[in-house]
Amino acid sequence: MSYVFTPPAVPSVPVVGRSERFPIHRIYCVGRNYVEHAQEMGFTGREPPFFFLKPADTAVVVSAGETGSMDYPTLTSNLHHEIELVVAIGTGGRNIKAADAKKHIFGYGVGLDMTRRDLQGDMKKQGRPWCIGKAFEQSSPIGPITPAEQVGDVENAEIWLQVNGKDRQRSNVSKLIWNIGETIEHLSAAWDLAPGDLIYSGTPEGVAAVAKGDVLEGGVAGIGTLKLRIA
Repeated sequence: MSYVFTPPAVPSVPVVGRSERFPIHRIYCVGRNYVEHAQEMGFTGREPPFFFLKPADTAVVVSAGETGSMDYPTLTSNLHHEIELVVAIGTGGRNIKAADAKKHIFGYGVGLDMTRRDLQGDMKKQGRPWCIGKAFEQSSPIGPITPAEQVGDVENAEIWLQVNGKDRQRSNVSKLIWNIGETIEHLSAAWDLAPGDLIYSGTPEGVAAVAKGDVLEGGVAGIGTLKLRIA
């Protein structure tokens, strides 16, 4: 088969303990999925989950022990960090029940959902889609995927982020409004999940702006860390 131009390489993430890499199919993100974060964004309670997507090539892939680099994006003066547990799907499906969700999970990683908050806010006020605030280049940094069988009690793991060595976000995955299984159930009712899908499961409270030169380091207990410099 020939193409009018050379197609780009498939974005992929290293896998802990393996030479094979995890190819990215789609990136799904869950909005407002920690109670305290929902409250700081002006919402309360257990609202139905909602989702947005990012292109696979927005991933900034950072290998273990390295410091990744993200360019400060255009059109914004209010770039926010959001640390997240990432769920990597290994077996696809439709209408997956929460009780069966673990069978579909290949592994877990640590990710950042970087957000042009001012642009997102402007679009919300106008009732327009806010892809411009979320789905821009380099907006989805991610560290290596740890296979599920190597991960302990992820449902009760600590999640945290520091900026320049100072705490910004610190919580526990147990505080998810919609847990991992429930999230997969809701998501797979709307889309056919496929191997290679990444689910950014939501961020805890403490989101705030970063500036050029800042160093972000975060992690999820039992999975690993992610370190990133804003260039």
